Amino acid sequence: MELDRVKPNPVSQLPFTTPPLLKKLVTHRQLVLALGGGAFLLAGFLTEIYEGAPVSLAVIFYVISYAVGGFFKTKEGLADLIKNRSLNVEILMLLAALGAASIGYWNEGAVLIFIFSLSGALETYTWQKSEKDLSALVEMAPMEANRLNLDEVEVVPVNELSVGDLIMIRGGERVPADGVVIRGTTSIDESTITGEAVPVDKVINDDVFNGTMNGRGSIVVEVTRENANSIFQKMIRLVEQAKSSRPPAQQFIEKVEGPYVITVITFVAFMLVVPTFIFGTPFQDTFYRAMVLLVVASPCAVVASVMPALLAAISNSARRGVLMKGGTYLEQLSKAQAIAFDKTGTMTKGEPTVTDFHVSDGVSEQLVLNNAVSIEKQSNHPLAKAVVHFGTKRAVDGNETVLESEDVTGYGVRAQISDETWMIGNYDMMRQGELMEDFTVNQPLAKSWQSQGKTVVYIARNDQVVGMVAIKDEVRVEAKELIASLHKLGIKTIMITGDHEATAASIADESGLDDWVSHCLPERKVAEIDRLREKYGSVVMVGDGVNDAPAMAKADIGIAMGSGTDVAIETADIVLMKSELKKINSSFKLSQKLNRIVKQNLVFSVSVILLLIAANFAQNLSLPLGVIAHEGSTILVILNGLRLLK
Repeated sequence: MELDRVKPNPVSQLPFTTPPLLKKLVTHRQLVLALGGGAFLLAGFLTEIYEGAPVSLAVIFYVISYAVGGFFKTKEGLADLIKNRSLNVEILMLLAALGAASIGYWNEGAVLIFIFSLSGALETYTWQKSEKDLSALVEMAPMEANRLNLDEVEVVPVNELSVGDLIMIRGGERVPADGVVIRGTTSIDESTITGEAVPVDKVINDDVFNGTMNGRGSIVVEVTRENANSIFQKMIRLVEQAKSSRPPAQQFIEKVEGPYVITVITFVAFMLVVPTFIFGTPFQDTFYRAMVLLVVASPCAVVASVMPALLAAISNSARRGVLMKGGTYLEQLSKAQAIAFDKTGTMTKGEPTVTDFHVSDGVSEQLVLNNAVSIEKQSNHPLAKAVVHFGTKRAVDGNETVLESEDVTGYGVRAQISDETWMIGNYDMMRQGELMEDFTVNQPLAKSWQSQGKTVVYIARNDQVVGMVAIKDEVRVEAKELIASLHKLGIKTIMITGDHEATAASIADESGLDDWVSHCLPERKVAEIDRLREKYGSVVMVGDGVNDAPAMAKADIGIAMGSGTDVAIETADIVLMKSELKKINSSFKLSQKLNRIVKQNLVFSVSVILLLIAANFAQNLSLPLGVIAHEGSTILVILNGLRLLK
């Protein structure tokens, strides 16, 4: 079954309000008909063993069981035969059931139809389960938003929202667009994005996401992404894309299914002719054995070994905020031998933070910090924001008036406060300012900070260095846990970054990485991925920026942080919607479990077919036992795959 073959829900097409019970019956109509066929099968069996009942009545019940239970599978088989002009498993089962009935084995044929239709209903249930997850996502996406226009509120379709629009979100409403809070406070249930049920407190400057549920507070949000580019809409597209894909194992099964069915039918035809005309075997015995072969040689369980398990795994993963763009990537993930990480925004938080602050002896710490914050408040540079944030935590507002300010690209900033000249920048800026006489003071401290992977920013007043600030993009706590868990799985971990050697070495050591490569521009990142593939085989690349996209595309599997750039998300094969690195470990384990279950299913189903074929040629297999063993194996492999829903 392919995604484009899934029909619209017939309940939505009924011209009246649907009662809940009828809605369930229509939704699960295939299961209802399968069970209905089983009920008529039971009625036929009871009629057959009742001494006073006519035989014809039992046959009538069996015929109804054929018609009711086999409706969907017969319809699928004939439609596929007419459309694609290829034989399939459904046609094999139909021929086997009709063959059994032709020699008087009505009950065995009805049992075959019942179990086959029941296994088909279970497979459809898996599709419906994944469809339900997707439908639930679609239903959670708001259709309208309250846009503010000169203090007036107008209700508009979410597709009309533009970046920069202001929208009001009242208590109990779903967030209609990705944005940032500019007024008000609230708590938001983000379980649709993260899978976490605990509401997240939101204040000014916090991000909010389309499809999440606002709590009691009312907030005003500035839209940062148009609806089509929102995380929620991307999530829906990624789930749709993943469901329509086919992993290699499934592609192989679908490729050989047609030739295999033709081979079985050809062999059955030989069995009908050769034993009777050459060896003189009674035709009824020959026909019986041929029908048994038709049943047991059908690859029903083999066909059902992969897709139900894969769909269950994709559904499981999507609920936890990890979106796969295809089943292939989930199947191949656990086969990776090495995983490469970008640094900023991936291994680290991507938010530089002041870790140390030092001033020269005899200089007021409050004065230096207050002037530095006053100057840096005028800049959007990440390091400047880090200094301002540090001042805020120290209750320093930066209230000095900056008379003039000049950005010195690549070095820092020069500003005038009262009659004093202040400079904030790197080592080269201070050296160009000919401040070397005082610059030697506390250089051991500066070098110590640099050895820890920190960026040192110097503060000078009137041509004299009076302070230093150490800034570092801190390593994510979950990054260390992830690296440790990947090492337990025997996977090599490497960081590929454009930062300098000292910082890369410090971050790698703190995280526990096996190796690192520094000074990497996008072209070199691609070259490093090539080198890793030659050394380790299959390689995964994790990143979040535009500069990571080429390397992610080059890797066997690319994983993007949900907070990353649109280019990175579009390029990636897997997306961590809430940028939680720990989900990589759970995805590896899910991939391992998926491959393990698929192997179990394939080995079991093929073994059952071979065993039953051998028993049939040894004249030791009856049609009822063949039906139960063969179709029972199909049900078992589907149920085994459904374990991945948990």
